[in-house]
Amino acid sequence: MTTCIGAYPKPDYVNLPDWFNIPAGPDTADPTMQWSAAMAALGDDAEDIITRGVGEAVRDQVDAGIDIPTDGEIPRENYIHYHCRHIEGFDFTNLTRRPVRGGTYEANLPTVTGPVSARDTFLVHDWRRAQSFTDRPVKITMPGPMTIWDTNADAYYHNPRKLGADLAVSLNREVLALAEAGCKYIQIDEPVFARRPQEALDYGFENLERAFHGCPDQVMRVVHMCCGYPDRLDHPDYPKADREAYLQIAGAIEASSIDMVSLEDAHRHNDLKLLEHFHDTTVIFGAVAIAKSRVESVDEIVARLEQALEHIDKNRLIVAPDCGLGLLGRELSLAKLKNMCTAAGML
Repeated sequence: MTTCIGAYPKPDYVNLPDWFNIPAGPDTADPTMQWSAAMAALGDDAEDIITRGVGEAVRDQVDAGIDIPTDGEIPRENYIHYHCRHIEGFDFTNLTRRPVRGGTYEANLPTVTGPVSARDTFLVHDWRRAQSFTDRPVKITMPGPMTIWDTNADAYYHNPRKLGADLAVSLNREVLALAEAGCKYIQIDEPVFARRPQEALDYGFENLERAFHGCPDQVMRVVHMCCGYPDRLDHPDYPKADREAYLQIAGAIEASSIDMVSLEDAHRHNDLKLLEHFHDTTVIFGAVAIAKSRVESVDEIVARLEQALEHIDKNRLIVAPDCGLGLLGRELSLAKLKNMCTAAGML
C-alpha cells in the first residue's frame, strides 16, 4: 500500500502563507502573523477556495495511485501552529523569537502564556471535507506534544513534560472526535523524537500514549518521525537528526500502542536491520526524497524496497515519501508519487 505523509503543494489560488515558501531570516514577515490577514483577504470565499484546493490535492494523490491520501494540509500555514490556534493558552499576537530544532534556525513563535486546553474540535470538519473527494480512506494529521513544545515558546509551564501532558489531553479530544466521525487513519507527527531521543524515551512516548488514549481498535494509530526539513530545495547538507536516533527509540515504538510508524529513508538510507526491530508495528517507509528535485526512477525505488523486504514482512511495509511534499511543487510531487506508486505496485 501507499500513502502520503501530510503536506501537499498549495495551488496558487489558495493564497495563504506556507512555511515551505517563506524564506527564513530576521527581516522576513512571520507566517503566523500573515495567516490571519491572508484569511481575512480571502473573505467570504475562504471556505470555497480552501475546499477547491483540498479537492485538487486529494485527487492528485489518488490519480497518482496513493491508497491512503491526506488533505494536503492545504488550510495550514504549517501543521503545528494551525493546530495551536485551536488551543487555549497560546498567544499569537505577542510572539517570542527563539531557536528551533536544536538551533538549526530561529523564528518568531507563538507563546504559551497560560494553561493549555482544547478550545474546540475542528479536524473532523477538515477530514470530512477531504473525504468527500474520494472513497479511499483519508488520513488526518496533527502535531504531537513534544513537537508542539519545540516549535513554540513556553512562558508559563517551564516544564516540557507537564506542558506535553496537558497538550496530549487537548490532542486526545481531536483523536476521539475523529474516531467517532469515522476517520480510520489518525497520524500524530513527532519528528522531535528523532532529534531528542532520550527525552522521547523519558516522557515523550508517555504523552503520545495520552494523546491516543481511548482510540478504538479499528482506528490506525499512526506516528510520523522524520529527521528534519531543509530551508530550501536541493540543500544536501542541511542539519538532520542523528543517524542512530531511530535505533535508540525503535524498542519504545514497538512496545507502544503505535500501529504504524513513518520513518524516512530516501534522503539518507538507514541500516535496514532497523526494520527487524518491528515485529508487530507496520513501517511507513520513506521511498522518495522531499528535498531533492531529482525524480527517483521506478527501478531505483523498486531496488530499495526489495532490500527493505529482506528485513520486514511485505504486509507490514507501506510506501510513502520521506515527509511532506510542500517544497517540491505540484509537477515534481506528481512525478515522484507516480513513480513511487508504480514501484509499489510492481512488488
